[in-house]
Amino acid sequence: MATILDRPEDKQDYPSHPDAELPRARGDAITGDRYYSKEFAEREWQHMWKRIWHVGGRTAQLEEPGDFITHQFKDESVMMVKQHDGSIKAFFNVCLHRGNQLVNTREGGVMSHFTCPYHNWKWGLDGELDEVQDPEDFDVNPCGKLKLKELPCGTWGGFIWFSFDPDAKPLMEYLHPIPDLLKNRDLDNWVRVVNRRLRVNTNWKFASDNFNESYHIPAVHPQFEPMIDDHYSTTVFEMYPSGHNRMIEKLQPSSRYEDAQQVKPLWAEVLKEWDIDPADYEGRAQEGRLALQEARRRLGPGRGYTYFDNFSDWELTDQFHHTMFPNVTITGTPEGLHFFRTQPDAEDPNWSTFDYWYMVPKVEGADEVATLYGMRPYEEAPYEDDDYAEYEASIAQGDFLIQDLSIAVTQQNGLKSMAWEDAWLSRQETRVRRFHEVINDYIEGRR
Repeated sequence: MATILDRPEDKQDYPSHPDAELPRARGDAITGDRYYSKEFAEREWQHMWKRIWHVGGRTAQLEEPGDFITHQFKDESVMMVKQHDGSIKAFFNVCLHRGNQLVNTREGGVMSHFTCPYHNWKWGLDGELDEVQDPEDFDVNPCGKLKLKELPCGTWGGFIWFSFDPDAKPLMEYLHPIPDLLKNRDLDNWVRVVNRRLRVNTNWKFASDNFNESYHIPAVHPQFEPMIDDHYSTTVFEMYPSGHNRMIEKLQPSSRYEDAQQVKPLWAEVLKEWDIDPADYEGRAQEGRLALQEARRRLGPGRGYTYFDNFSDWELTDQFHHTMFPNVTITGTPEGLHFFRTQPDAEDPNWSTFDYWYMVPKVEGADEVATLYGMRPYEEAPYEDDDYAEYEASIAQGDFLIQDLSIAVTQQNGLKSMAWEDAWLSRQETRVRRFHEVINDYIEGRR
């Protein structure tokens, strides 16, 4: 693992968080049953999923009192509701009369009360039972005595978080040090312009495995070679005691190749966009990164990128991957944030859902923004739900999500083989093993 103690000199422009020095991988085996065993999935549910914090949605979805959204995790449905005092509360989406779900919508909506469609019991926005049918027929009128089961709920970064654990550690303590690392971005006001969910034939852990290393990029994403330096010698890898991780890759031609100092067409386009002549960097292409930082610092605010003023130099060019334990990855570039989340299927550990959101800051003077799916307006995106096979057939093959997900499906098959015993990892993949060790810590009661 690279830390501030053993980084090469060319990594020193990245400030390291002090906690990055602490954890080390023990060497726990990554066995195949972790990906397909129902017994192992049940242990994850009982000892990990019921104790962590989950992302339920974006605060921008809840503008006025009575606005609500729901989030489904395995068999549990959770409602997040804007209160009259501006706070947000989370409740199990279950009427305490006979167990019917109060609302049945993925999109959410607005309510003055939550009225059970079975017997018309009315619950207030604060979870209090306000009205029942035939109150005189009860031995004791339940109004004023029952309240919906509430869950811990909090917000950070424009995300709404909830936990199934009534004694969950404080949200900001759980997230540490991610808020520190993202402090230069006003995420509360960034807009989610893509909101897509795919159902994929693979275990939920594939995404955390995948985004915890860049070793796969040459094989899976060869189109990135001219402008993303995936080589371990120039990449920062950090692990934190919380189980969260960070990886930073420089925006420059990959040091993996002998022609790394040659300006290729894609890198030339990036430079020209910021009034840099690519010919000036032929034979020293990687130096274009510093020129790009200078140009974006100087020209960015005049082009509407006023938020560049809050960025450090490296944030003006490079991309980072924060893998937030256990199932969220935030990949940041100067233009926006890619949010990836996997969740286990309720019944079959061979399946999972994969969420992809793209969030962007407002660029002054612009009405739309470039995304994987073309130009999108600067507004909260509608929810899109696809089966992976349908998505794959409809999207261009250069899409990096298709490249990652296609590997995930074939890997899921390989992990079931009798030949599989454990991963044989390079040092740059240490965070993969550490991720599995943190899962073990939850399952075995060490966290």
